[in-house]
Amino acid sequence: MAKLQFNDIRFEEEPDQLKLRFLKVFQTSIARSDLKKLGDCTITKDSIDAPDLSEKQLNNKFFPLLDRALQHLESTLTKHKAIYIHQNSGIPLIGTLYFGIVDRGTNIIEVKPITGCNIDCVFCSVDEGTSSRKSVDFVVEDDYMIQVVQKLIGFKKQNPTDDNPNQELKIDIFINTHGEPLLYSNMKNLVAGLRQIPEVSIISIITNATLLTKDMADELISAGLNQLNISLNAIDDAQAKILAGTPGYNTQRVLDICRYVSPKLKLIIAPVWLKGNNDEQIPKLIAFAKEIKADIGIQNYMVHKKGRKAAKQVEWESFYKQLEDWEKETSTDLKTKEHTIAKTKPLDKPFRKGDTVRAEIVCPGRLNNEMLAVSKGRVISVVNSKKSGGQAKVRILRDKDNIFVGEEV
Repeated sequence: MAKLQFNDIRFEEEPDQLKLRFLKVFQTSIARSDLKKLGDCTITKDSIDAPDLSEKQLNNKFFPLLDRALQHLESTLTKHKAIYIHQNSGIPLIGTLYFGIVDRGTNIIEVKPITGCNIDCVFCSVDEGTSSRKSVDFVVEDDYMIQVVQKLIGFKKQNPTDDNPNQELKIDIFINTHGEPLLYSNMKNLVAGLRQIPEVSIISIITNATLLTKDMADELISAGLNQLNISLNAIDDAQAKILAGTPGYNTQRVLDICRYVSPKLKLIIAPVWLKGNNDEQIPKLIAFAKEIKADIGIQNYMVHKKGRKAAKQVEWESFYKQLEDWEKETSTDLKTKEHTIAKTKPLDKPFRKGDTVRAEIVCPGRLNNEMLAVSKGRVISVVNSKKSGGQAKVRILRDKDNIFVGEEV
């Protein structure tokens, strides 16, 4: 008798198929006719028992079915096609802003395990949420992410900069996704794995906090989380709902979770100021941050080419002048809090802007007519692609920070 037990999959039997809920927010299915290959089996919510098969036989019969099912993964939130990036996927974690790891040659590393968002902010710079024009979502295996971060930090440790050859390496991890990171069901495991890396100092999650519960917060803190950046853009519920783009946004719930976590870790309330939209809310947010002894970091709304347009962008000189006015009004220092940013050795670029490289088209990107390709351990976003797979010659259009964009030639 053989049995398969799963942590990340939940099964639900239907007359003609077996539905699979994967990592809580993704789904796919296996046809009932294909399951006949397993013989007389018993399926529970998280296991498969096959009394007539050996463990090897069950593995050989079921995992090809699972692999095929995962090729048709879908987000239950956005209904987009979803792609699972794992150690055997052949897709690197460096090269794109969509998922994986972004290293800008400093002690700050951005980690992006998932895409998609449960709210629909009217000013979203990356066009996430239910009204998103994106067509594909991504989710990354936690162990794969941890391994690559560890390898990157090892590289930085072994290659100190000329300016600071003896500097102690302290790495800050910012879990900063295109969307809401707490949709990622393996966040506790990811945080715990990152905390095991000796050089990691700060682990911060940048979140809208609408999914954060007290129990989840305690689990993440126990796992090693020591900073939260919470995007809270208004105190008044009506205004907050407008900015969040959804009538289901619960401002009081977010305020309550801020009060709960503030004594337990470093909390930064991080509103975006949209001139003419939430001007009167900013002093209220400053007062709230002072009340709960949290920091506040006010962000200037920036218009991005592929983001949503919700207000006129304020020039930086005017933005800093407004900060000074709020400082006087609230008797609060609103200057950016000191954060020690140190240069570290960036990863080498396997190719440069203007180079033409051979790459393997592996999956769709998130934009229309965009495909993702792989070459020399990097992902390349290929715009206006005419291919859906196979080899392609790609001219590199962008190479900054090991983020690569190219076009077919």
